[in-house]
Amino acid sequence: MTDTADTTPDAQHANQRDEPTDPNAAGAGDEDAASATNTEAATVTPYEVEGEVDYDRLLEQFGADRLTDEQAGRFPDHPLLDRRVFYAGRDVDRYLAAADAGGTHSIVTGVGPSGPMHLGHVLVFYLAKRLQEETGAYVYVPLSDDEKFYAKDLSFDEIAAATRSNLRDLLAVGFDPEKTRIVVDRLDADVLYPQAARFAAGVRQSTVDATYGDPVNVGLSFYPAMQATHLLLPQLVHGRHPTLVPVAVDQDPHVRVCRDVAAKERFDLDKPGALLGKFLPSLSGPGKMSSSSEAPAIELTDDSDTVREKMMQHAYSGGRSDVAAHREHGGDPEVDVAYQYLYSFFEPDDERVARLAHEYRAGELLSGELKAAAADAIGEFLAEHQERREALGDLASELEPYRLREEERERLRPDVLG
Repeated sequence: MTDTADTTPDAQHANQRDEPTDPNAAGAGDEDAASATNTEAATVTPYEVEGEVDYDRLLEQFGADRLTDEQAGRFPDHPLLDRRVFYAGRDVDRYLAAADAGGTHSIVTGVGPSGPMHLGHVLVFYLAKRLQEETGAYVYVPLSDDEKFYAKDLSFDEIAAATRSNLRDLLAVGFDPEKTRIVVDRLDADVLYPQAARFAAGVRQSTVDATYGDPVNVGLSFYPAMQATHLLLPQLVHGRHPTLVPVAVDQDPHVRVCRDVAAKERFDLDKPGALLGKFLPSLSGPGKMSSSSEAPAIELTDDSDTVREKMMQHAYSGGRSDVAAHREHGGDPEVDVAYQYLYSFFEPDDERVARLAHEYRAGELLSGELKAAAADAIGEFLAEHQERREALGDLASELEPYRLREEERERLRPDVLG
């Protein structure tokens, strides 16, 4: 989904640093042309992420560009960008030029509804809201309920329940309804399927196989065409313009296939750009937070006591085995999940997050105290989100202002009968 250090500093030098520490900095690996990454350290595909991810190696494999200081500085201030949680991209300059000039520009970022939303899902939506507020970007949010039926052992009833819950969380973010469209694949099939059918003719099965591996069913073989429709939808509605897709780096294969589709001469469409992000880790350590994982996830409906219990009982610690050893030798914030959460999003004050890292390395701050700080920050964020969520009324009525307008749908629906 940078100009950060190429390697993680060793413990001796880390203890001398006072600036915020990027816990995800990693050394570059060997070049590998595979689209789906599967190494001894980690597995990274759009459908599975396990293990410790080498983010630099992924850039080489995917052919994406590191986000520069100049590019990051042109975005509105936000921890996810300032601290390079979003660390790489594609065609970022074209999007920024349109935003700077006040031209039409859009953001597409969605969710696959398979269960309750958690922290790892929602942060990108708050980033999109910030960009919309500052630059007037259109924001398009697709929910791929069909994909989850193809990829998960879930019934349509279970997926529909997750979709309704996810929609309430998306509405609670507070997007501008005049500049935001939320689409659900099965709900909006009348306009999405005809476009996906058009794009599907431009995607070879060999491309699908090379990008995703052997699909387990024909639904997943077809899904890249639906994903392309999601990413190109703002242009289909508003005309050709730069689009940015902020996603976790494991979703980049979807973007690459869509860019190939958009480049076909028969379509008057720009290739969508991308902003690629690192994962918010599971409480148990390496690997992204997942609502379907056995590892606990902090869900958006968790109250402050539940957040604290999950953080205190389950968060992987960079501390020592006992207080005396920690006081003497200090902890490692770069592997500490509580620190990673604060660094990534939940502590916007650079000076405070740097001070926390320094005090933790020096042994002045204990693991329990760092976990408590993270639990407090997350609990406050969720309390505000939940207040907005609980204020929502009937879902269909609340969603209506965010759905495609009839005149927009007319542009997308084929006139089959004439």
